Amino acid sequence: MAGIGFELRKILRRDSLTGTMTAYGYAGLISAGPLILSIVAILLIGLLSLPVMKSPERIVQFQISVTYLIAVSLIVTGAMQLSFTRFMSDRLFEKQPERVLPNYNAVSLVTTAVTGALGIVLAFTAFRDQPTPYRLLMLVGFVIVSNIWIGVIFLASVKQYLSIIAIFFLGYGATLILSVSLNRYGLNGLMAGFVLGHLILLTGLASVIHRNYRSDDYIAWEVFDRRFMYPSLMFVGVLFNLGVWLDKFMFWFAPGTGQQVIGPLHASLIYDLPVFISYLCVIPGMAVFLLRIETDFVEFYDAYYDAVRSGGTLKHIREMRDMMVRSVRTGLYEILKIQALVTLLIFAFGDKLLRLLGISTLYLPLLHIDVISASLQVLFLGGLNVFFYLDRRLVVLSLTATFVILNGLFTWITLVIGPNAYGYGFAVSLMVVIFLTMFLLDRRFKSLEYETYMLQSG
Repeated sequence: MAGIGFELRKILRRDSLTGTMTAYGYAGLISAGPLILSIVAILLIGLLSLPVMKSPERIVQFQISVTYLIAVSLIVTGAMQLSFTRFMSDRLFEKQPERVLPNYNAVSLVTTAVTGALGIVLAFTAFRDQPTPYRLLMLVGFVIVSNIWIGVIFLASVKQYLSIIAIFFLGYGATLILSVSLNRYGLNGLMAGFVLGHLILLTGLASVIHRNYRSDDYIAWEVFDRRFMYPSLMFVGVLFNLGVWLDKFMFWFAPGTGQQVIGPLHASLIYDLPVFISYLCVIPGMAVFLLRIETDFVEFYDAYYDAVRSGGTLKHIREMRDMMVRSVRTGLYEILKIQALVTLLIFAFGDKLLRLLGISTLYLPLLHIDVISASLQVLFLGGLNVFFYLDRRLVVLSLTATFVILNGLFTWITLVIGPNAYGYGFAVSLMVVIFLTMFLLDRRFKSLEYETYMLQSG
């Protein structure tokens, strides 16, 4: 995301209330725009199809099927997301843009092969009792959505942020229109609309990629060369996505909280609705995170390393280090502050929000803890992002692995305790890893000059 800092700083130079609001809006749109578009589109498909569908449970089956496609594709492609991003960043830094497109094609081919093979295995095992059209649509949808994540990673890495938003708007607009148009064909019609809409989305991403990058080679396999692979980043990508979804999977399949929806797919009416609402509440925090980390922190980060490389005085280097530390603390504090305000609003008006959405107020206690959890997740992301800038991949790996273990352990404990503890497993696991992240960041910054020069001398 480093490239976005330049655009945000340019907006903030206006030094006006309008400029500040524009910067926050721009940051919020980039960080949460695709999330909002996808959630709104899937919700609208359900609402607009409700009067037409003879069996309303088909809408639930559609939404759960889509949720699994997104969750599993994120986890599976997590192995390539960060590693591929690092590969592209290094090649662009080396002024070798012609090596980017062929390796993107290679990653897309491997992603298609792996997800296609996995989808075929599942179609003939876990989904063997389902109708053939549904199995085929799930298979194709799985491959397409997985490739979408790779395309998004590519465009984000080359700073095509607004292109991503525009293509997602087009893709989910098409998904909405096609799904609603085909809803008279039941679940298969809804799934067909989803798959066709996402095919349009993927085509849009691919067209932007191929239009902006040229190469004499169509495909290259450097990204899979041992010299350019980053195993730590591959594990981080998988573990972070797994950690985010693990508690959901556990609630889906726990006997007391999950129900079978279609084939092997389960859902949890108790857990899913509050989680969904809570993730919409992190949009302000994501905007603050992107704005503060990618402007203030990156500015002093660049100044610090420029001073080191250019032989700046020790006093100047320490001043830049101190400003970098201060910017991190300020950024994390602002995330905490804005999310605390959002949380207070949910505590004050959450019952009215649930009634407005036609949801029982019995979900209110779980909504409260889920909003806190989602806010903590933004803080965790902020800390991890700083470690990525400092190139502390093993630290990030250890933190994400701890997150997975703790989320699994504490969620299991809450399932044993009962309904009064639901949601606290995810929250407590995030609190622990955030405290650990802050401790490690503080220690890292204290020894930053020493480690910088030791690495240089090595």
